[in-house]
Amino acid sequence: MRFSRLLKKASLGGAFFMSAIWLSSAQALCPAPPSLPVIQVQRVVDGDTVRLSDGRSVRMIGLNTPETGKKGQSAQPFAEAAKRRLQALVDASDGQVRLRVGEEPTDHYGRTLANVYGRDGANLEAQLLAEGLGYLVAVSPNVALVRCQQAAETSARQAGRGLWRNSPVQPVEQISTGGFALVTGRVTRVQRNGGGLWIEFGDAMVLRIAP
Repeated sequence: MRFSRLLKKASLGGAFFMSAIWLSSAQALCPAPPSLPVIQVQRVVDGDTVRLSDGRSVRMIGLNTPETGKKGQSAQPFAEAAKRRLQALVDASDGQVRLRVGEEPTDHYGRTLANVYGRDGANLEAQLLAEGLGYLVAVSPNVALVRCQQAAETSARQAGRGLWRNSPVQPVEQISTGGFALVTGRVTRVQRNGGGLWIEFGDAMVLRIAP
């Protein structure tokens, strides 16, 4: 499923917590499959993206970390912490990682979509999620590790680690920009057509879930 925020309107009352994923508990370690190749990392771009020595940029599957400051904008809370932690994990793996490329192998920016592991087989997305340094995102068809990654995020939420120390959930009427957000509000209408599933939050917001 692909999620896109389409419209910001006016006001809204009530409360409804919306999560994109409803899953049972599962193992949180997300171990690597056998025989994944080892690749050298050139640099860590941010908390969920690395550049490899072969020139590829890799966007980590299942993880969305706060945005670093770009184009004059300030970095979001925990953005630099997530980047530093990912750098530390890469350094601890001798600057090398293992990749499990997604069923959908690239995004619209041309980046490789992959689950990233240390040389020891530990999943780096799950590590960052467990430490509260990013949010779980699931975009079909790249959902092979979604259950164990959700378990990692749940442990951080329950313990109040990192960005879960204070609730990041916002009322929909407070959302004024695009991008990733966790929102709360009352769903007033749901429609399905050829363009996907449309979810209305009163006059405040309309979400589209693509088919």
